[in-house]
Amino acid sequence: MKVDLASDGLGPPPRWDDTRARLEDYFDRTAFDAWAALTSDAPVSKIRATVRAGRDEMRSTLLSWLPADLSGRRILDAGCGTGALAVEAARRGAEVVGIDVSPQLISIACERAPADVRGRVQFLSGDMLDARLGHFDHVVSMDVLIHYRTEQIAAAVAGLAARTRHSIVFTFAPGTPLLRTARAVGRLFPQSDRAPTIIPVGRRALHKRLASDIAGARLGRDTRVSRGFYTSQAQEVLLG
Repeated sequence: MKVDLASDGLGPPPRWDDTRARLEDYFDRTAFDAWAALTSDAPVSKIRATVRAGRDEMRSTLLSWLPADLSGRRILDAGCGTGALAVEAARRGAEVVGIDVSPQLISIACERAPADVRGRVQFLSGDMLDARLGHFDHVVSMDVLIHYRTEQIAAAVAGLAARTRHSIVFTFAPGTPLLRTARAVGRLFPQSDRAPTIIPVGRRALHKRLASDIAGARLGRDTRVSRGFYTSQAQEVLLG
């Protein structure tokens, strides 16, 4: 099921909205065909193949941090893209809401959703911080917050934590020398493979901000996945 959640002035500050709008434009217009191919079994360039492999490994990692049996659990896949993670969570028994800023990617998610999970996955286009999505047992957000600064990431996770019972697992762009240099010179990817701005974040600074912004939360597991042109850091936040 595809639902559009229009902005009504609730939720995040304007700068979050500005970045979200740029991401929507990128995924719906500039790189829609590339991302549709990347998230399928279609042949891709060597550069995109490393990104695909990295994303597959990261998706498996985040899913492994959730309970093996998700029966009776409500999951938010925040930034679900074409829905691969949402489908796997549903197959483990969860009721899943997958949301993404890109209506076109959501259309693909709906088309690709296998018959065995229909009725347990709802795909929406809109803002993952929208309070109308309700409460969840777990939230997963893969490679969405890589486009935001430390304070924005912490604020977003805090907002999600207010409506989450057990855990939030998300990824951010680690502040490695390579990523920091690449951002400065704008040459991490060739022009045809370049994604929206990725903002490297210091792990210690982020941990400190998360601890101060989310009362009662505990930082759990963290790990980095690096495959060729893909580098992302996973973080678990434990609640309740």
